[in-house]
Amino acid sequence: MTRDTGRDAERVWFRMIRLHARFGAAISDRFKSIGLSVPQCDVLTTLTEREGVSQQELAERLYVTKGNISGLIDRLQAAGHVERRATEGDRRSHAIFLTEQGRGLARQGLELQRAFVAETIGRLAPNQIESLESLIVTVRDFARAATAARRAR
Repeated sequence: MTRDTGRDAERVWFRMIRLHARFGAAISDRFKSIGLSVPQCDVLTTLTEREGVSQQELAERLYVTKGNISGLIDRLQAAGHVERRATEGDRRSHAIFLTEQGRGLARQGLELQRAFVAETIGRLAPNQIESLESLIVTVRDFARAATAARRAR
C-alpha cells in the first residue's frame, strides 16, 4: 500500500494550523485573567530579557510593524506597565522600560505560559520532546528557505 505524501503533508499542515489556533486561544484566555492580551504579554516578557530597546528594535524582535508596536506601547504606557524614556542624542527616539507593575505582570505571564507548557508539551516523554523540536526546526528551516526563494524571484 502506497501513501500519498502530499495528502499526508496537507493533513499535518491543517493539524498544525488548528493546534496553533487552539494554543493561541488557550493562552489568550489565561492572559485575560491578568488583564493582558497575547501581544501585550509578548512585549512585557520580551522586555524582561532586555530593557531600554527602541520601539523599532522591539517591533523587529516581535515580528510586528512599527505601527502595531506603537499602539501596543501606547496602551501599555497608559496602563502603567511600561515607560518611554528619551534616548540620549535623539529626542525623536525613545527607549522602552518596564515599570514595577509591568515587571510583575510579565512574571505572571511567564508563569501562566510555563504552566500551560507543563500541561501540554511538558507531558511528552523527553525523547518525544527532542523529536518534536527537531521536526519543528526542520520545518522552520524549510519555511525560511521557501520564503527566501520567493523573495529572490
